[in-house]
Amino acid sequence: MKDIQMVDLKGQYQKIKSEVDKAIINVVETSAFINGPEVKAFQEELEAYLGVKHVIPCANGTDALQIALMALGLEPGDEVITSDFTFAATVEVIGLLQLTPVLIDVDPNTFCVDIEKLKKVITPKTKAIVPVHLFGQCANMEAIMEVANKHNIYVVEDNAQAIGAEYTFENGVTKKAGTIGNIGTTSFFPSKNLGCYGDGGALFTNDDNLAELCRSIVNHGMGERYYYPRLGVNSRLDSIQAAILRIKLRELDSYNQARNKAAAYYDDAFAGNEHIKTPFRDPKSSHAFHQYTLVGCGIDHFELQKYLGEKGVPCMIYYPVPLHTQDAYKTPSMKHEDFEVTNALCGSVFSLPMHTELTEEQLKYITDSVKEFVNKK
Repeated sequence: MKDIQMVDLKGQYQKIKSEVDKAIINVVETSAFINGPEVKAFQEELEAYLGVKHVIPCANGTDALQIALMALGLEPGDEVITSDFTFAATVEVIGLLQLTPVLIDVDPNTFCVDIEKLKKVITPKTKAIVPVHLFGQCANMEAIMEVANKHNIYVVEDNAQAIGAEYTFENGVTKKAGTIGNIGTTSFFPSKNLGCYGDGGALFTNDDNLAELCRSIVNHGMGERYYYPRLGVNSRLDSIQAAILRIKLRELDSYNQARNKAAAYYDDAFAGNEHIKTPFRDPKSSHAFHQYTLVGCGIDHFELQKYLGEKGVPCMIYYPVPLHTQDAYKTPSMKHEDFEVTNALCGSVFSLPMHTELTEEQLKYITDSVKEFVNKK
């Protein structure tokens, strides 16, 4: 059996090697390394895929979040609500812009923002909500947009983990993750469902004015050449990465289907096991399975991680320490008891290998190894 990887980028590359190699050589030969035709073509193709008016490529997903908040014209001290159970970048950019992060607990099923908790923390200072579509599944965007519209609050979707997922509203309208709020953001980090071979990111919006602002901000705040009406940053997706992403975008739906096939195998293998809670499927959202994350019931997830590692099975724990307890983000207003679900998840979740190249032989070995451990309990 081939060695099991948490993410098998090399195996994936081998299947598209000739296209990728040709695309990279073409960029090198044309020497259009920055803002070249490949970037423009990728932008247009991603707009068509997402069904959104504007895609603004940038250097990485963290930049995308920061640029989105900059475009909204927020002032220092304005409050931005987001999930406590997420990667630090979501909160990091709020702090960097001298905004006030307001962390809230998550739904115990989807691991996305808890709508009732969201409603309770809104104040006159609340200016934006950043829902995180965690592990590949959309947050409850219909409810979030209702809250946001009621209070005239911006919504910036953190879609770094759910590109390609779809959300269905009660009226039957379906939209791609990241295209529902005022601005959506994503990362093209190599391990993402749509990943390049370096760093990359993008913003999405249907708002012409916000798109114009984002395009200016990514390019030093420039309007007309050498005129700077606003502060900006230097954040560009380079042409080589865009060329690679064009190829992988054509494969994205099949990649997500392969992830769902692996997830279904995991589901079946762990069905009825009292020590394992498999991922919840929200009927409103498809699942891109950026991660396959389970909740361990009555087991030590660090012991499980060690056991699997000894058997050659990678296992990750996202995220072991709540953000509200981290020195960089904790505040006196954040009370540990207000994060009951997050605290429990940080002490119990574990993620198994999830990528496009998993074989049935590998999946059987992985699931058998997990069951060996939990059945000893």
